[in-house]
Amino acid sequence: MRILFHIARAAALTLGMLSLGGVSHAQMPPLKAGFVYIGPTGDHGWTYAHDQARKAIESRFGGRVQTTFVENVPVTADAERVIRDLALKGHKIIFATSFGYMNAVEKVSRQFPNTVFMHATGYKTGKNYGIYDVRTYEGTYMLGVVAGKMSKSGKLGVVGSTPIPEVIRNINAFTLGARSVNPAASTRVIWVNSWFDPGKEREAALALISQGADVLLQNTDSPAVVQTAQEKGVYAFGWNSDMTQFGGKAQLAASRLHWDVIYQQEIEKVLANNWKTVDLWYGVKEGAVNIEQFGSAVPEEIQKLALDRRDAIKIGKLHPFTGPLKDNNGKEMLAAGKVMADADLRKMSVYVEGVEGSVPK
Repeated sequence: MRILFHIARAAALTLGMLSLGGVSHAQMPPLKAGFVYIGPTGDHGWTYAHDQARKAIESRFGGRVQTTFVENVPVTADAERVIRDLALKGHKIIFATSFGYMNAVEKVSRQFPNTVFMHATGYKTGKNYGIYDVRTYEGTYMLGVVAGKMSKSGKLGVVGSTPIPEVIRNINAFTLGARSVNPAASTRVIWVNSWFDPGKEREAALALISQGADVLLQNTDSPAVVQTAQEKGVYAFGWNSDMTQFGGKAQLAASRLHWDVIYQQEIEKVLANNWKTVDLWYGVKEGAVNIEQFGSAVPEEIQKLALDRRDAIKIGKLHPFTGPLKDNNGKEMLAAGKVMADADLRKMSVYVEGVEGSVPK
């Protein structure tokens, strides 16, 4: 009898374990994912786009993923402290969303070998940290096509943040897009040396307008340029997100970034315990970049033209940086029929033909 009792008890315990599922998905603690932001989540630009993606992936994963973000983290020793603090608090994947965080990510990743770190727009990788980026230049090329068609003066203006390859690429692609439909189009650039400074962005926009620019692009994060364009009766574009609410008549279209394409993919790998070092650069093809929210001022034929260019990029029939290309001093950058390699795109340091002035040292 005693033997039968023990057999029955063991069977009951086993059944109990099975009914509980051991540790089911519902019972497992959520994966903690941390996000480090360079600006405020309400900038309606770069940080806003990242935070919208964070919310999207948290919604998609439900209780399986819990996210945390820290905004307004300067590119100083404070970045290292914030990243380390997230790792100490058990975040298993940490996304550092600005180029300036690269060295901090590299250092902290060595101290937490069981945590995955992802760094946006950088170039360093390691055993437990990778890099990711979005081909923003594909978006600016499409916006350039619209600008070239909509500009009456042929004079375009760009409010630039800091003169790094990413921003120079965007300015060049915008100009190439415009000149593909209006060979006489030209671009002027004013640098504000900041990613988020609404006051300086407004001043730069006003200066460009005073110089004759009637279509503006920004590579900064606030909606100040769109607001100024609305006020002065010229055109502009939503950058990283839809900025229609800040300049309904001024916004011709928006280049929107969908970072959730990357975030979902990488989080799924961590959940499945099969993450490996990556170097991602996603664009139109992967659904990470798109031209959206055309303004009422844009005729249907121009919208169609921009969307046709988008579709050509998506299937590989069009690359914005295809030769022949010259810099704005007349030196050949790319021979006819050649497509610029990613390695060269990532270190772009000069303006293409059609951009006035020179890149600041």
